[in-house]
Amino acid sequence: MKYDVIIIGSGPAGYVAAIRAGQIGLKTAIIEKGEIGGMCLNWGCMPSKALIESAKLYKRILKDSAKFGIDGIDKKSVHFNYNKAVKRASGIVKRLTKGVEFLLKKNGVDIIKGEAEITSPNSVSADNRSFETDYILIATGSRSPDIKSNEKDLVIDIKTLFTEREIPQNIVVNGNDSVAAELSQFFNMIGKNVTLVIPADTLMPLADNFLSDYLISVFKKEKIEIIYNADIKTTDKYKAGILTIGEQAVKCDALINAKPRLGIFPKFNLDIQTENGFIKTDENCRTNIPSVFAVGDVNGKSHFAHIGSAQGLHVINKIKGINQPLDMKRYPLNMYSVPEMAQIGLTEKELKEENYDYKESLFPLSANGKAMTEGNTEGFVRILSEKKYGEVLGVQIVAPHATDMIAEASAFMQLESTIYDVAQTVHAHPTVSEVFMEAGFEGVDGAIHK
Repeated sequence: MKYDVIIIGSGPAGYVAAIRAGQIGLKTAIIEKGEIGGMCLNWGCMPSKALIESAKLYKRILKDSAKFGIDGIDKKSVHFNYNKAVKRASGIVKRLTKGVEFLLKKNGVDIIKGEAEITSPNSVSADNRSFETDYILIATGSRSPDIKSNEKDLVIDIKTLFTEREIPQNIVVNGNDSVAAELSQFFNMIGKNVTLVIPADTLMPLADNFLSDYLISVFKKEKIEIIYNADIKTTDKYKAGILTIGEQAVKCDALINAKPRLGIFPKFNLDIQTENGFIKTDENCRTNIPSVFAVGDVNGKSHFAHIGSAQGLHVINKIKGINQPLDMKRYPLNMYSVPEMAQIGLTEKELKEENYDYKESLFPLSANGKAMTEGNTEGFVRILSEKKYGEVLGVQIVAPHATDMIAEASAFMQLESTIYDVAQTVHAHPTVSEVFMEAGFEGVDGAIHK
């Protein structure tokens, strides 16, 4: 059978590309050896966020119920039921994966179950069948390198974490990106002792230092211990509930493997170039084989689902003859920490490296009326703008719904707006989003409510 496009992998990069291809009339097939929706829908983004919401509610009941005028709660009898939270998350996952499968079929995409092998620049085999195609999109995702262990059930990978199980008291998380940070806070919120072991000297290396430093201060307050410049490759130095990391002995009943991820490659009989554990691509996600593209985690440009989706859309549009730049700095980076964090555009370090003449304007949530009523005053909006013309160059947000609020900053940057445009954008009152306007005024003359 002959296709215009064959996509290998059905995560957010793959299934979004497939739906778009079907919408614009390309004969499309998607090959998936596992579950439709890939890591994000099945054992990554969605179940983790559902569990984090359960943990946030649990923590707030314990911390703030009396303050909000709710009496009669016996805090000693309140406990977190991990398995019930997992069941809720699983129900959400099932609805989402069924929805994606429906949309693929609705848009005429053939779903082929099986393991794909790229047999030539224009052919793929799967399910004991061979298929011809004009273009191939590799969207096979990524995984954390294994941690070797002879201890049964000690090391838990992300893929199996969100299943019904008993959660022990002493948790060690190995990793330094947003996933590791989110999991560390999740286990801390449900009352576990958490140690975060990071294979570098900084937490969340893609984030602006202002954000990573802020989160480190939050971790210190929450008593989440951080061990820097340590990468756990084996648990040989584990004995009787103690894991020795360098010279440090750490209590450990479970080790969560959230190490920096590497691309998952399909089988291929081509000389497709790889680099640092990922498939190497150009600025349009094209490999060294002109008919083969790689989108999402597998190309190493980003590990965020929405950026993988954007890459998939970009490639399909390019195949159709729609040429537009793929500017990765115009896409937000979201961190589902507590409070949430998000950023878009250039970081302060990048501005300094590129010799921009810029200024910072910051407005805190502690001066926002809606944030006060919600009891969530921790955070800020921070805008980095060019001094001469005022163009917005970067935005960082710390707020309970920062991952939603960053969309406004995305719109500003997409339109190349200035700090003056931000200040003149009227926001409804009372809303937390008013902090954008205030940060805009702060950059022009001075914030109204500061």
